[in-house]
Amino acid sequence: MSKLTFGAGIWHFATYVDRYATDGYGPAKSLIEMIDLAGKVRDLSVVDINAPWSADVSVDEVEVALKRNNLSVIGITPEIYNREFSKGAFTNPDAGIRRRANEVCNDAANLVRRFGASYVKLWPGQDGWDYPFQVDHKQLWRHSIEGIGELASQNPDLKFVIEYKPREPRVHMSYGSMARTLLGIEAMGVPNVGVLLDFGHALFGGESPADSAQLAIDHGRLFGMDVNDNLRAWDDDMVAGTVHPIELFEFFYTLRKNNWEGVWQLDQFPFREDCVEAADMAIDFLKHIDASLDRLDWDALAAAQNRQDAMGAQKIARQALFGF
Repeated sequence: MSKLTFGAGIWHFATYVDRYATDGYGPAKSLIEMIDLAGKVRDLSVVDINAPWSADVSVDEVEVALKRNNLSVIGITPEIYNREFSKGAFTNPDAGIRRRANEVCNDAANLVRRFGASYVKLWPGQDGWDYPFQVDHKQLWRHSIEGIGELASQNPDLKFVIEYKPREPRVHMSYGSMARTLLGIEAMGVPNVGVLLDFGHALFGGESPADSAQLAIDHGRLFGMDVNDNLRAWDDDMVAGTVHPIELFEFFYTLRKNNWEGVWQLDQFPFREDCVEAADMAIDFLKHIDASLDRLDWDALAAAQNRQDAMGAQKIARQALFGF
């Protein structure tokens, strides 16, 4: 049995819609059906759940479904990125909508307490701007900082994580990089806000995920992480390890080097693939990465890095991961 804890966003088991297949890539699924699908994945033990969900599903029913599938909740992700917040959640020009975003997030905080989860995950996807001259950048950034800072101060017993992303749905998102997110968190001046590092978002933003992880760890702010993959031009949310296995290996090498412990969480969107198979495939590769870290010649790698010996370091990493 793996010593690791594997998780997934419950949306991994949803039915997806895009601007072409507006009727979706399959029949709609209820939250309970998604939880039951998650329960079919080998080694999956925790899920991140969006809220609010459909009013015809009670919290008690969700708890029963989780228990039936031997699952627990790692986080609650408030939906502050839908049509209601199309001009922003924390950065909306309407103060009433900003207050509404605060209410939705506080409701999510109460669910975190109810489920005994680890954090409220904030993905303010509509916070940002699209066109030159559209916003007052100083005011927008102030709203970004104050909105989350206020929320964290209202709930000092909980952790809040910001999942940054360069763009989509906004052309420029307020929290668009690791460095910018860390700057914002430091300006908040609260201890209970950190970063959820999405491997694919770092790739998409032109970052090295390993470097971004190290930066967050050095600032004591890496509270969580998601893994997936993409072709760097977009947030494709493909199966982890299918495109950038060596960079995924370096990412987890960095986490282990720093003794970072947390859930190895999937954030994948299998539009056309079987969702259970996609999760199993990703977790199998993550387990292989963990075993490869056990095989890695750490001393030889450190010596190669001290020389900045790129080919030597590659040979050591490849031997551990691929066996040649």
